[in-house]
Amino acid sequence: MYQKLEQKVILSGLSSATLKSYGRSIAHISLFFNQIPLELSDQVINEYLAEIRSSRNPSETYFKHAVYGLRYLFRLFGREDRAIALPQIARSNKLPVILNRKEVFELLSTPKLLKHRVLLGLTYAAGLRLFEVAALRISDLDFERKTIFVEQGKNGKSRYIPVDENILRGLKTYLSAACPKYFLFNGKSKGDPMSKRGIQFILKQSLRNSSIQKDISMHTLRHSYATHFLEDTADLFSLKENLGHARLDTTLIYVHIVGNLPRHGAYSPLERIMNQAQENINKRVDAVAI
Repeated sequence: MYQKLEQKVILSGLSSATLKSYGRSIAHISLFFNQIPLELSDQVINEYLAEIRSSRNPSETYFKHAVYGLRYLFRLFGREDRAIALPQIARSNKLPVILNRKEVFELLSTPKLLKHRVLLGLTYAAGLRLFEVAALRISDLDFERKTIFVEQGKNGKSRYIPVDENILRGLKTYLSAACPKYFLFNGKSKGDPMSKRGIQFILKQSLRNSSIQKDISMHTLRHSYATHFLEDTADLFSLKENLGHARLDTTLIYVHIVGNLPRHGAYSPLERIMNQAQENINKRVDAVAI
C-alpha cells in the first residue's frame, strides 16, 4: 500500500517544499489529536479548523496548508468526498507590491558583480519564481530560439519563455566570464546550484544599495514583469503561459493593476527599459556635443 502511495506522491507533481508543508500540517493535527486525520470525523476536523481561524493570532498560511494538506491526504486514500467537504479558502483581494520601470532599471544596475546583475535581470525579464531561477541549467538556454526552458515549475508544469536580445547579450557575457558548470548560477562550488537564500541575499544587498524604499522580495520581480508585460501587450493568455499559471483566474490579478489595453504582439518589458536608458544616454551625449 505504501509503495502505491509513494508512487501517487511522485506522480502528483507537487514540489518538495509543498509536500513538506503539507506533511508538517498533517503531523501537527495528528499529534494534537493523537490520531491520524483519516480516523477523525468531519465534525472534529471542521471544529479544529474553525479554532485556527478564530484564534487570537491566526496564521493564514498555516490554515491554508492544513486545509490543502488534508485534501491531499484524503485524495491519496481515495476519500475525495471528504476533501470536497473541507471549507473553501477565499482568495485574497490584496494586490501585490510592484516596481515601476525606473525602479527596475535602478535595481538591475545596482549590483557590482555581473553575475548578480544577470541573475536579477533574468528573473525580471522572464518572470521567474525563486526556485526556478536557482534550478536553471546552462542547457535550458536557447540563444537561437531566444527562449529559456523552465522544467518542472510549480505543480510540475514545464514551459518555454521568450526573452529579448538585451538579456541574451548579458547571458553570453556572463557565461564567457564566469564559465559556470551545469547550473546557470553556481553556488560556492561549481556544479552546485546557488541556494535560494543566497539569491535572496543578492536582492537584499541590491535593495539596500539603491534608493528604492519599497519592501520587496524576489517574487516582486515576477509581479513587476507580469504587470509591465500586460501594460505593454494586453496579452493575458501569453502572460498566463509565460508565468506558468495552471488557471487563468490566477493571472487575472494583474488586470486589476493594469486595466484594459489594446492587444499587442510578443514583447519583453525589459526591452523598453533598456531602450529608455539608451535614449537617456544619447540625450546626454547630444547635450554635451552641443
